[in-house]
Amino acid sequence: MTPVTPVTPVTTSRADRITPVFLVIALVMLGGAPFVVAQAPAEASMGLVSKIFYFHVPAAILTLSSSFVCGLASLVFLARRRPGADHVALAAAELVVVFGVIELITGPLWARKAWGVWWVWEPRLVMALVMWMIFVAYLMLRRFGGSGAEVLAAAVGLFGMAVSPFVYWSVNLWRTMHPTTSVVPSLPGSMARPFWYCMAAFVCLYVALLRTRVRVERSQAALERAYLALED
Repeated sequence: MTPVTPVTPVTTSRADRITPVFLVIALVMLGGAPFVVAQAPAEASMGLVSKIFYFHVPAAILTLSSSFVCGLASLVFLARRRPGADHVALAAAELVVVFGVIELITGPLWARKAWGVWWVWEPRLVMALVMWMIFVAYLMLRRFGGSGAEVLAAAVGLFGMAVSPFVYWSVNLWRTMHPTTSVVPSLPGSMARPFWYCMAAFVCLYVALLRTRVRVERSQAALERAYLALED
């Protein structure tokens, strides 16, 4: 009788145990965000619509940050073939797409009032859309690429990370309609406090979602190994 190869169980780490804490904090803070943002002064010409800023910018920052997480994890995976790095890269790529959707929805809502149009084909908007599409391609490659798709997807993740700095600096290189990167550092206190409150809420949500998705992917990989061991 052929012995069954033992499968290493998925253990709960300290980081996994504190993930629900981040999720609860994020939900509580996001629930209070409308009340905090309501206390911030409205921009004179845009009025209430200017409050989109407090959700659009954190989503955009985390979209770019997650692209770096995916790219760096992809680099580690390509160099050392560590499954854990691949799990992080996949989770981060999914969150690029999720937070990118928030960015691409709230941006046109804000632009309609600020610029009078929903969309302008200017560098920042175009590059943000291109970067988002790169990570959509990453996920499609992982889903439909077949055997070895994780290696090709890792290369796509690196490319997406390389595009991210150009998305950030585009408004400084080409002075177009989109505000420059100096807006957030120059915020007055009455606007900075609600902004950083929302930023902290989004970060807690991001950490909770990333950790949860990595654990799900790790559990799925362990389950696949168990099936293979039973077949052998």
